[in-house]
Amino acid sequence: MTSYVYSSVLRDYIEGVIRQKRSLGFSYDTEARILLKFDRCCTAEGCTQPRLDRTLVEAWNAKRPNESPATRMGRISALRQLALYMVQMDLPAYVTPTRHHPKVPRYVPYIFSATELGALFAQIDSCTYCCEVPYRQRVMPLLFRLLYGCGLRLSEALCLHLADVDLETGVLTIRDAKFHKDRLVPMTEELLERCLDYAQLVHRNSEPEALFFVGRPGHPLSGGNVYKNFRRFLWQAGISHGGWGKGPRVHDFRHTFAVHCLARWVREGKDLAVYLPILKTYLGHYSFRDTAYYLRLIAELYPDITARMEQSFGHVFPEVEVAPNEAD
Repeated sequence: MTSYVYSSVLRDYIEGVIRQKRSLGFSYDTEARILLKFDRCCTAEGCTQPRLDRTLVEAWNAKRPNESPATRMGRISALRQLALYMVQMDLPAYVTPTRHHPKVPRYVPYIFSATELGALFAQIDSCTYCCEVPYRQRVMPLLFRLLYGCGLRLSEALCLHLADVDLETGVLTIRDAKFHKDRLVPMTEELLERCLDYAQLVHRNSEPEALFFVGRPGHPLSGGNVYKNFRRFLWQAGISHGGWGKGPRVHDFRHTFAVHCLARWVREGKDLAVYLPILKTYLGHYSFRDTAYYLRLIAELYPDITARMEQSFGHVFPEVEVAPNEAD
């Protein structure tokens, strides 16, 4: 977690709400960064009293040029939580009503077909040497296979250390993921073989604490770099991109893994009452609601198995209306 230095008259309450949220299991890093900007705004406005006036709050909430609804929503939400915290402390604070929150369009996950995955991985595997990122042609094929083959979040893959990849048992140790949860993720034999080959080529003399996926010499591999390569692979594979916020996204490999996994189990006649908790644990979901969302996607994408799904889980579909969180 990143720590920031707050200096306005509200610094004690900003630090207090961050401590409270983190004690409940939230990383609250993005919100802490947003509140740092608000802290500086308070200083610039000459605030001298520990209060949140409506005028100040509404000025902060106002839409900024070229700002997306999701970004604005993040600013409003962070300040609203600070206001609620201050109200708990019996301090005057204007709490933005939820009806004033901007409407954020729901993102519908892009589920890659088997044909699209084949075309995409063909382009990823043809990734060539780059002098600025010497191991790019080794990193990209394995990274994207782990994202799809293990349903990892990109942040989880980029935070893997060499010691977290058990090259004997084929088990990944995901540490301090969402809600500070750790979990073990078994790999297929094919992925294990690829990890072994990669480690022998890239980490022959590395220490156990070295990051598994390397970027530029002396620098970790960044999410921005991965996304830039991903967009190129999409274009080369002939898969259209809808533009910013519309996908496909790197995170859709995780969604595709879950949907393909559940669809295969249904076709094999597996008891989803037994297998759904396994998928929940494997993905590191906080609740069954997140995992159950994929049941609805299966019903929409695979009409041939809808009847079998409804026999056991038809009651789930009407209740699941919201897509998993961006970081799920």
